[in-house]
Amino acid sequence: MTEVVRIGIGGPVGSGKTRLVENLVPQLHRLGFSVAVITNDLVTDEDAQRVRRSGVIDPDRVLAVETGACPHTAIREDPSANLAAVARLCRRFPDLQVILIESGGDNLAATFTSDLVDYWVFVIDTAAGDDIPRKNGIGLLQADLLVVNKIDLAPLVGADLEMMRRDCAAARPVKPTVFTDLRSGQGLDELTRQLVDAAMLTPSPQ
Repeated sequence: MTEVVRIGIGGPVGSGKTRLVENLVPQLHRLGFSVAVITNDLVTDEDAQRVRRSGVIDPDRVLAVETGACPHTAIREDPSANLAAVARLCRRFPDLQVILIESGGDNLAATFTSDLVDYWVFVIDTAAGDDIPRKNGIGLLQADLLVVNKIDLAPLVGADLEMMRRDCAAARPVKPTVFTDLRSGQGLDELTRQLVDAAMLTPSPQ
């Protein structure tokens, strides 16, 4: 069995977490990684079903965790359900190298415990307001990688992208931020490079 790197993806509702999963899986496949996905929702498996329907991954490699509580509980205070899903995937797919763990939509304070993930990404979007980076949410501050998504909507919602860039740099002076439009794929290559390099992912030789 290979050592599996677990990557968390968190952020508010509607910021683009599931879209990021759908975009990252093919990128990681092209780089030679064996990938699986775990999604978290309160009482449904909607995000898992969406990822399965997307066609980017074998549906058997997608598991859903129904948290039945605040989304952050299952990724921080009590990650047991997610850890059980990780173990199940590892048993099922001995070649597994990367598991993407998508949190349920939460607020700016959502963080992942290091017991669950090795590296984590926090996703915000311009439509939520260009002042979000200045609110100093702990999720935004502590994430290994920050993604500012929906930059295509910035002119439509009056968001100042340059101000957001400055504010993100001020809030996270030594941690990377990537600006993306995940619908078109803008910024996806840079995001993938940052993630692969920082998480020290190495594909198995073919």
